[in-house]
Amino acid sequence: MMTQIKNVIRNSRSTLIQDSFGAVALIVMMLVALHVPGIA
Repeated sequence: MMTQIKNVIRNSRSTLIQDSFGAVALIVMMLVALHVPGIA
């Protein structure tokens, strides 16, 4: 089980990095959208 997980991570490292950047971008956009009504 652990070797399979390690193989998946090793083989798809570039897409994992892209997915993590995408998740961070979504979180930032959500936080900004939640704070915009408080600014106006």
